[in-house]
Amino acid sequence: MKFRYLIIATLAIILSACNFSLAEDVTPPPNYVPPTPMPTLGPLYPAEAPSIENGAAIYAEKCAACHGPAGMGDGDQGKQLPVTVAALGLPQVGRAALPADWFTLVTRGNIERFMPPFASLTDQERWDVVAYALTFHTTAEQVAQGQSVFETNCAGCSLDFFKDQTEMAALSADDLVRLLKNGNDKVTALSGDVSDDDLYAAAAYLRTLTFAVTLPTPTPEPVTPTPTVAAPEATPNASADGTETPVAEGTPLVTETALPPALSTVEGSMPEATGGKVTGSVSGSNVAGITVTLRGFDHASDASGPQEVVSETSVTDAQGNYVFEGLEMPENRIYLIEVVYQGVTYSSDAAFVTAGMTELAVPPFTLYEITSDFSTLAFDQVHFFVDIADGAAQVIGVYTFLNSGDKAIMIQSSTDVPFIEMPADAENVGFDLTQDSAPLLAAEGGFAIKPSATPYGLVAFYTLPYDKKAKIIQPFALSASSVLVLVPDGVKLKSDQMTEGEMRDFQGTNYRQYTGAGIESGGSLTLDLSGMPKSSGTSAPSSQQSLLIGIGALGLVLILAGVWMYVRDRNRVDEELDEEDEETEFDSEEEILDAIIALDDLHRAGKINDEAYRTRRDELKSRLKN
Repeated sequence: MKFRYLIIATLAIILSACNFSLAEDVTPPPNYVPPTPMPTLGPLYPAEAPSIENGAAIYAEKCAACHGPAGMGDGDQGKQLPVTVAALGLPQVGRAALPADWFTLVTRGNIERFMPPFASLTDQERWDVVAYALTFHTTAEQVAQGQSVFETNCAGCSLDFFKDQTEMAALSADDLVRLLKNGNDKVTALSGDVSDDDLYAAAAYLRTLTFAVTLPTPTPEPVTPTPTVAAPEATPNASADGTETPVAEGTPLVTETALPPALSTVEGSMPEATGGKVTGSVSGSNVAGITVTLRGFDHASDASGPQEVVSETSVTDAQGNYVFEGLEMPENRIYLIEVVYQGVTYSSDAAFVTAGMTELAVPPFTLYEITSDFSTLAFDQVHFFVDIADGAAQVIGVYTFLNSGDKAIMIQSSTDVPFIEMPADAENVGFDLTQDSAPLLAAEGGFAIKPSATPYGLVAFYTLPYDKKAKIIQPFALSASSVLVLVPDGVKLKSDQMTEGEMRDFQGTNYRQYTGAGIESGGSLTLDLSGMPKSSGTSAPSSQQSLLIGIGALGLVLILAGVWMYVRDRNRVDEELDEEDEETEFDSEEEILDAIIALDDLHRAGKINDEAYRTRRDELKSRLKN
């Protein structure tokens, strides 16, 4: 394993800082557009009561791909990482969590665990998603049980302390249980002999007092929803299957939008009487008679994630309006609309049913005519990382662009991007979306790029043979306004198109920056490389805190690309665990890190049980620390 790739990710973060705060004398390339800086850490308590509904929607968009829809660490993208993803939904994790700590983590990220900071969210939105994540290990039944326990054993006790955002943000469920057992100068201990299960249920109830919407008590008898629609003659359209973010093996580019679990409508709850109505509209050049599919989701009581309970169709009128009537409207049910138009699948934003609601308006969205002509696109920036390892030059390209036209661009491939070309001798080619990219749309046989004010970002990566020298001829199918290349110290880059810049020392490894002006569509970038990287002799930094200053969107992109490089270059994964435990088993930190990665792979592949995995991993971590 080449630990240098983690340093590449770190280097990317620093060079992509909004104001180059850690490299102030580095001159950015022409037309460089600085990315959005990382948000600063605000007060460690929410200014307003967090919204669970808003947190659920944010979690679905930003977190579910790694942490899983129910917070069990089983998201499709998370499974591809060389580290385990936190299972937020486990009771032992959720009960020990301090809201303030989780807010800090969402704000600043955790580079060592490949978690980026979320610069696109406001302070309140980060508190919303933290509050939502804190409910994963509880159920509505437990909340109702906890309310009964508290009111029975602390009749007349004030709830003011438990509604104080400042106090509660600094307390975990474990802390609340200790308070309920022992009391203090602000909290009265519960009377009687209260079991631990009842104490944790009471803690779950008290946590809801800080939320903008508390959880209702479910009723015991289940009722199966039987919705009807206003236009029974409409023919349903089959929805496109969700697909995962691509990796080098050729998986598709479009990621399915995860659906946020509603927290209070659980399996077994009694829905309200039928008679509710869902309305909405679509816009576009030809919206009459479009088939729209209404999908409704409730959250299961077994924490298995959202369960689809409604799937009905209707058609739009001449103005693009639609209506569904005779629907059940239980609180916190999620409704959204899906449309397949000219082979492209569109989905509305989710809409949540609130208490007493009988009519719900789904957010409108636009349908676009399609075109296969991508010549209207242009790259704002292109950045390349080049590294040398094991007889190969490994290249990561980061491309940002906009679709500023009025049509959705159809790409007839789910694993290739025709407007990002590769050198003729490129191997191990793959693509991925960047963290803050506008989303691609699923389409028949590929994907679509709809008009968007938010930039799209793609990472393209490949390897080339390298025997102390190589020539990279990088073609450009679209024009690029600027190009930046980074190579490790010891490797010389010659190019008539690039200007040599400063050498920078990052955690003991030096990289040189080269900048270039724009490249026209149909042109190419020629890079002559020679030499080998100098060994750094240093290990990973024990703390990444200082490196988080000024982090931007490009840094997040390159973290993800670094993950790919980190995984793909593991060529020594053992098929079986070596049970030898002598001190001479490993000669270096890198060998121990290799063993941990191999162990993670074996566990992920189901070749080792949980107990043996945890025991061996703890041994290796202890060895690494020593």
